[in-house]
Amino acid sequence: MVNEYTIKGKFLMGSTFQKFERTIKAAKEENAVEKIYLDLGSKHGVKRKYVHIEEVRTD
Repeated sequence: MVNEYTIKGKFLMGSTFQKFERTIKAAKEENAVEKIYLDLGSKHGVKRKYVHIEEVRTD
């Protein structure tokens, strides 16, 4: 079953942290978090250690 997860957090962009909130469809919470890491790494070139997940919520 596919659920929607809302993920809040921040990532390092240059010398400051940028907040984000994204809604992802995934089968499990772990898959949704992995998708966030993949998207931010792909679009912004951010390494995983600079992404801080603060909240994961099921919608």
